Amino acid sequence: MKSNVIIIGGGLSGLALAFFLQKKGMEATVLEASDRLGGRIHTVTGLLGTPLELGATWFSDLHIHLLGLIEELGLTKYPQYSEGIALFQTKSFEPPQKFFVPAADNPSYRLVGGTQMLIHALAKKLNREQIHLNKKVSAIKQTNAGVQIETTDGTVFSADQAIVCLPPQLTITKVQFSPTLPEAVSQLFPTVQTWIAGSIKFTLEYAEPFWRKEGYSGMVYSHAGIVVEMYDHTNFEENKYGFTGFLNGGAAAYSQDVRKEFVLGQLGELLGSKAANPIAYFDKVWDGEYIQDESAVILRPHQNNGHPVLRSSYMDGKLHFCGTETATRFAGYMEGAIISAKSVSEKF
Repeated sequence: MKSNVIIIGGGLSGLALAFFLQKKGMEATVLEASDRLGGRIHTVTGLLGTPLELGATWFSDLHIHLLGLIEELGLTKYPQYSEGIALFQTKSFEPPQKFFVPAADNPSYRLVGGTQMLIHALAKKLNREQIHLNKKVSAIKQTNAGVQIETTDGTVFSADQAIVCLPPQLTITKVQFSPTLPEAVSQLFPTVQTWIAGSIKFTLEYAEPFWRKEGYSGMVYSHAGIVVEMYDHTNFEENKYGFTGFLNGGAAAYSQDVRKEFVLGQLGELLGSKAANPIAYFDKVWDGEYIQDESAVILRPHQNNGHPVLRSSYMDGKLHFCGTETATRFAGYMEGAIISAKSVSEKF
């Protein structure tokens, strides 16, 4: 199958790039290795219909490129709820400290309907026949006419250009390049930190916002329990309720059932029996074949994000890299994904 451009990766940067190229009259085919679009955006639906975020959630007024895309797609933002009593747990054997947090003058935002609405809206703008799920790319080869992309199921795609929108340290271990990429690429890519890799996001759904009725903001910070930070996750309409946050990285060693047991135990102690009895619990450990590789050499957050090697073209200008880690500003965030997609689209 031949097209102008093959985009490898159906996350936010890949879909945004396809959208930007389509507006320039270019046909792009998107190959996604997993069975869903979105990448590090992952919204699930609770038993009561609450949109619950297991991936990217918040953005701000500083994220002008993302805000512009949201407006163009007809989506709506709303401020993260923060007003009320927040809890800070320093030690497991001491009561949590309480402090009042006023409504933020410059809040972070969420998307009405969940962050996945951004993915759905972009996918609707594209030719669905040009989006292929369960297509794990194994090799990219330069040809006289352009590039040839091979997948693990034996499918071969051809294009004038290939753009890889995967985490760099995953790219270098999972995809074979012919001809071999320069030494600078093979040396750098394993050292590029993948934002959210290794994190554990959790979310809870409730039938009522009992914490708000008792004057709590839903914010919890802890040095003592499995929950290290948590926030109110009520929807825009304020008729679906929940929490979302992050667990201690060591919790990845536990089963999901054990993590749930510890989360509910901690929240029950902090917020009462209602917190220990949610309608639904979900969590996601951000590791595995679609997010990171064990050979990565990561020493600090955002390590080598935005490096010039990531923004160069290869294979005589037929191969490019995109994605939030390539962005020079807001790397790792949704804004970085849009910045990188815009930057690459401007090469064509």
